[in-house]
Amino acid sequence: MHERLQARLAGVGRGVLTALAMTMTAANAGSPQAEAAPITRAAVQGTTLAGWTEQWWRWAAARPIAPYMDPDGRLCDIDQDGPVWFLAGTNGRFQPRRECVVPEGKHLLLPIINMVIFASPGRGECTALQARAAVNNEHLLSAVVLLDGQPLGDMRAHRVSSNGCFRLDPEDDTSALAAADGYWLMLTPLPRGRHTLSVGANYGAPDGKAYSTMKQTFEYVLHVGGRSQMVQVERVQPVRAAP
Repeated sequence: MHERLQARLAGVGRGVLTALAMTMTAANAGSPQAEAAPITRAAVQGTTLAGWTEQWWRWAAARPIAPYMDPDGRLCDIDQDGPVWFLAGTNGRFQPRRECVVPEGKHLLLPIINMVIFASPGRGECTALQARAAVNNEHLLSAVVLLDGQPLGDMRAHRVSSNGCFRLDPEDDTSALAAADGYWLMLTPLPRGRHTLSVGANYGAPDGKAYSTMKQTFEYVLHVGGRSQMVQVERVQPVRAAP
């Protein structure tokens, strides 16, 4: 699945991935998987989707190694103790395939492609930060998310901005001020078992500034409720009694 999604990203032009996702969604509209797409924008334990994205950035910024640099899933479970399990994207420079064990009953927060802007020391104008975070996201070329091989619809409908600006440490008024903007999915808890999430997205902002042409491709293999184990049963020849 990861290789097929990479091939789509490598060989398509402007906006084709979005059209592909919409076409595939329409074609699968009558399937059980499409009808049961587990996407929600409702608050989870009293916190809005925007609020969870802010918490995601606090979680990512607090780690010695940023979760979006995880090559294979080895960082999946670090500080994952709330009702929402945080997944991670990339920095746009590699294409990881991560394998993770996720407890049952967890919502999943999936960053498709996004930006965060931190204020420079002595400069904390929230409006300016928000504007800078929004630029690339106003020029999304394409985005596709597949769950177990089924597209989850038009990702343009899932843009989320932070609630104004936020502090990396909400308890410290002197901590870094930030604004975030991007495309996210909050997935309701998946059934127990093995699931695959494949993501491909890219920007196309014309000004050529930082990350304005970012491409992102990554995949998660999620073992919800624990890894399934194959038990090999050795056949034993029956012992015959002596005549």
